[in-house]
Amino acid sequence: MRTLVPFLACLLPMSAIAQDGAVPAKGADHKIEVLLITGANNHDWEYTHEVHARTLTSTGRFNVTVTLDPAATLSDADALAKYDVFFLDYNSNHRWGEPAEKNFLSAVRNGTGVSVIHAANNAFPGWVEYEKLVGHCWRRGTGHGRFHEFDVEIVDRKHPITLGMPMLVAQPDELYHRLVHMHGVKFRLLMQAMSAKDTGGTGNYEPMVMVKHYGKGRVFHTPLGHVWRNQENTRRSVNTAQFKLLISRGTEWAATGRVTIQPATFGLKPPAPNQLTMDEKKGGWELLFDGKSTDHWRGYRQKSFPATGWAVEDGSLVKVKGQPGGDIITKQMYGNFEFQCEWKVEKGGNSGIMYLCTEQSRTPWMTGPEMQILDNARHPDGRNPKTRAGTLYGIFACKDPIYHPAGEWNHALIHVEYPKVEHWLNGTKVVEYNLDDEGFRKLVAKSKFARWPEFATAKKGHIALQDHGNLVAFRNIKIRPLADDR
Repeated sequence: MRTLVPFLACLLPMSAIAQDGAVPAKGADHKIEVLLITGANNHDWEYTHEVHARTLTSTGRFNVTVTLDPAATLSDADALAKYDVFFLDYNSNHRWGEPAEKNFLSAVRNGTGVSVIHAANNAFPGWVEYEKLVGHCWRRGTGHGRFHEFDVEIVDRKHPITLGMPMLVAQPDELYHRLVHMHGVKFRLLMQAMSAKDTGGTGNYEPMVMVKHYGKGRVFHTPLGHVWRNQENTRRSVNTAQFKLLISRGTEWAATGRVTIQPATFGLKPPAPNQLTMDEKKGGWELLFDGKSTDHWRGYRQKSFPATGWAVEDGSLVKVKGQPGGDIITKQMYGNFEFQCEWKVEKGGNSGIMYLCTEQSRTPWMTGPEMQILDNARHPDGRNPKTRAGTLYGIFACKDPIYHPAGEWNHALIHVEYPKVEHWLNGTKVVEYNLDDEGFRKLVAKSKFARWPEFATAKKGHIALQDHGNLVAFRNIKIRPLADDR
């Protein structure tokens, strides 16, 4: 038996992949090296590993090598150094032994990603470090109902995997229930599904996509992807376009921390712009712009929406270049909230999103903190870590300046639960600060905002979109008010 098999497939050209996602750390032309670990499973691994390998290679982002003997392959630490991610389509009670286990864990701790698929969470009862890596395992008390179709809802759209991704509708699969949360490890739930009692389930929501870290390694885990031997009907689970999109995006994130693979890669459409998705409606989100009306907005210190300078064009709220209009603000004031939108700016363009703004001063930025909008590549502010896209303008630099160039859509999210504030850009948290923190106040005192004593002091205010003179467009403008006991 050959241990390592490079998986060859007809690859899509890179130009076929939408580039709306953030550029991976190693560059868009870097092929992610995948070690697909299989060769033992109580499911039909002979079939599924070939489907998974074709799925990944079809995106043009991955080179896939298959091992049917992980104990031998993982024993060569030097050979493992080439891989960006391990893809686990493997289930066995028989341990790999030393040095394979040591090398595997060491590689993940040092940054190699992991994708855990379906029954891989069944493996190695009692291997504590593997259980910590996986996070949720099939152990005593775990089960599932019958194979059926069910919806998989997105509960966290901040993450690069789920950002701009449609929910899984009528996914044919086996729905694991009562996975055991192992050893209290921290994780982040991205997607869930209702385990209905009439299909043999629990009547509760069960986790369907989780992500976590193990050392420096990123771990993507989904219990979806069930295929029994000699039951061709169950092969549908790994062949839906939505499942293929999920494991491709999850594996890309595990390898790089970012996602470029888009729904169009598998013939799917992203959620329609300027509408609330099903999970957003359930989560309490509200539209601030429906692609047609400006009813939720007015001019700053004005009673109505500006007559010039702003327009609705092709489903976007646009600041028209060369026409004075002034900043616009939400008619309603907000305390604790999540605000999100997509924006794109012209070459060399500059704008911003202010929040907790009052109308005590001449402009919104004199009272409200600003999340910067910018063409980093061409505007001079792009050279300053404190003034490039995503920053808390003039005060906090981005931790990771992930942005899409002029003319392409960027996703911004601002989360305020006083006094804590977060900025998210394209699915990555780039700024986090505390409005009441002494260190924050010292930075304000050293900035240009020191001249305005009202700056960042309001606990409730308007959200403002800035007129900086440049062409900038906004869409998918949404807000979710949060509980406010102040």
